[in-house]
Amino acid sequence: MPIYEYRCQECKALFELISTSTESAPAPTCPKCQSANVKKTISASSFRISGGTSSIPSGALSGCSTKSGFS
Repeated sequence: MPIYEYRCQECKALFELISTSTESAPAPTCPKCQSANVKKTISASSFRISGGTSSIPSGALSGCSTKSGFS
């Protein structure tokens, strides 16, 4: 199940919601002030590559690093 992160536009609270389906989910409300004026934020993924047999260069997923092997 995906976890969505939201920021309240009224009180600026940041909160997460677990959803089973984006189509049938009710509109989220802020747990702090009960406002429906919330926006979904971009959050970091919890996906990680582990193990020794990866075809992705070391550091390739860490942003704009010169050590990533990409230019």
